[in-house]
Amino acid sequence: MSEARANGVRLYYEEHGSGDPILCIHGTSSSAMVWRDAAVEALSGLGRTIIYDRRGCTRSERPEPYDTSVAQQAEDAAALLEVLDAVPAVVIGRSYGGDIAIEFALHHGELVRALVLLEAGEVLDAEAKAWAEDVRDAIEEAAARDPWSSAEVLFEQIGAADAWKSFPQPLRQMFIDNSPAILAELRGPWLEVTSDDLARIDAPTLYVAAMGSPPAYRRVTDRIAEAIPGSRIVFVEGGHLIDPSHPEVLRFVRDVIGS
Repeated sequence: MSEARANGVRLYYEEHGSGDPILCIHGTSSSAMVWRDAAVEALSGLGRTIIYDRRGCTRSERPEPYDTSVAQQAEDAAALLEVLDAVPAVVIGRSYGGDIAIEFALHHGELVRALVLLEAGEVLDAEAKAWAEDVRDAIEEAAARDPWSSAEVLFEQIGAADAWKSFPQPLRQMFIDNSPAILAELRGPWLEVTSDDLARIDAPTLYVAAMGSPPAYRRVTDRIAEAIPGSRIVFVEGGHLIDPSHPEVLRFVRDVIGS
């Protein structure tokens, strides 16, 4: 459990295991806390697993006033890996963290050994983007009434209300405390890419999609996977909060690191 200064901000991070580096990038409202226990244990058996709290989240620095973007978060991730001398890395990104991973790969491809995208964002599809904008508007309306309601409303909007109710209180409080980060991330700028942009990614890529996710995520699944050369899609049971230690993910990471 350590801190590093990367891209001008103080970031909390942890390292587990040894060997080839694996970087885990969490989604909106979250922190490294969601990667711990079983997932980190499984990943750290394959390589040097680095989990961190992104800028603005939980134990990392939240500059005031706070605004951010996918591009800024990607520069943070690249700087952290370079500070830790942990490149090239297998980069695993969940949801908004997947958007960051894509941006990272586009601008720092030499630092990326492979990509695992756990339902990365609403790109390449107008209807999916419109849905994401509706989610943002619902969260903004709720936050205007209660600034600390952003996390619960976010989980409701992405079809994970049952998951929210099942979280232990410390984890739920972590999400609530990150409400300012949720709003900053939703206010953008978001990831903006074209199929031609994605065609420039030459790292092995696994896109993981959940059968129970909102249709918007399913709409972009094929488009992203088709645009990234040589990528493949895996469909898993459940909703948007995909397990980063799913057997298909572990198999992919093991194959990459072993190659």
